[in-house]
Amino acid sequence: MSLTRRQVTSAALAAVPLVGRSPDRRRTLYIAGDSTAAQKFADAAPETGWGMALPFFLRKEIAVSNQAVNGRSSKSFVDEGRLDAILATIRPHDLLLVQFAHNDEKSDDPTRYTEPWTTYQDCLRRYVEGARAHGARPVLATPVERRRFDADGNAVPTHGDYPAAMRALAAQERVPLLDIEALSLALWQSLGVEATKTYFNWTGTEQDNTHFNPPGAIAVARLVARELPRTRVLARHDVVRLHQDIPTSWITWPPA
Repeated sequence: MSLTRRQVTSAALAAVPLVGRSPDRRRTLYIAGDSTAAQKFADAAPETGWGMALPFFLRKEIAVSNQAVNGRSSKSFVDEGRLDAILATIRPHDLLLVQFAHNDEKSDDPTRYTEPWTTYQDCLRRYVEGARAHGARPVLATPVERRRFDADGNAVPTHGDYPAAMRALAAQERVPLLDIEALSLALWQSLGVEATKTYFNWTGTEQDNTHFNPPGAIAVARLVARELPRTRVLARHDVVRLHQDIPTSWITWPPA
């Protein structure tokens, strides 16, 4: 049965277990982030957020509530009340995975812009403190890298000081860090200039070096999944299929 955009959002929030269950109940991993992680709909296909593929790597007892939204920064996500909506439903033992920077970098837009070492870190602290106040565990993920190569074919970073600012905050606040920026940059380097095109949203009408198609979303979700047990956010038995091919046919886009 096809789901509308509203039904998908409602279903994500409905995945939250009831209060009062034992700690071994089904946990929910919330994703707060931007378009690189967000749920996409039929009108955007084949564009795919890595959050759409993450459930394939987690055992069924770990639910994923993908609350990432196109175009949001760490600031605008808070200002629009989206963090408050998550905190209204998050429960003890749940996880809040936070990935922002792509839109924080837009200095010409005061509704989204943050400065790496001040307002960006201040915003991220709100996610950390909010999750902890509800007995949930915050997890920070540096922003996945764009597809950009120099003239010599070297993959180059595009996020300035934002990843370093997040790393510093994670160390200061003792928050698990998934260094997806470094891992994705290394992956794009290993694939090279031409092969990476098959991971990004390159179509007959556009050459998108920021957003992913199904293979790219699956590859980035695999990076995230690998880091979750390595950083002891999840147990090893919570993560599945790390060494298996995930069929791209598993990716679906609900109607808008």
